[in-house]
Amino acid sequence: MREAIRLSVQNVEKGTGGPFGAVVVKDGQIIARGANSVTATNDPTAHAEVMAIREACRVLGTFQLDGCEIYTSCEPCPMCLGAIYWARPAKLFYANTKADAAAIQFDDQFIYEELEKPVEARSLFTRQLLREEALEAFQMWQSSTLKTDY
Repeated sequence: MREAIRLSVQNVEKGTGGPFGAVVVKDGQIIARGANSVTATNDPTAHAEVMAIREACRVLGTFQLDGCEIYTSCEPCPMCLGAIYWARPAKLFYANTKADAAAIQFDDQFIYEELEKPVEARSLFTRQLLREEALEAFQMWQSSTLKTDY
């Protein structure tokens, strides 16, 4: 956890992104590090946890983090929490809370609230289109012998 915190402090000192750091640990060793680089890369998905997950998967040569632990300097936002669940680590540890983040204008509460609303009530205009055409790929996937389940 201290390394994740160190990365968050270093990120602020360098001015390369928000005050967030994360590490992935396997068998007691840090295998990947990540720091928020949203503004440095113009990538809204470049949060510390996502960056660390991407690096850990590259290092391990897999798309899942079985047996790994993620340490992050702050309670993950909804996007990062989703990515963490998809990566399937064994454990997640965090330092600052989402309330701490909200206190410095990193407030994701509106996303949590939006996810609870029916699609038509969300603030982002959303409309379903061409479902029948899109189902073709799902039907093909279901019977594909080339797929890797995850």
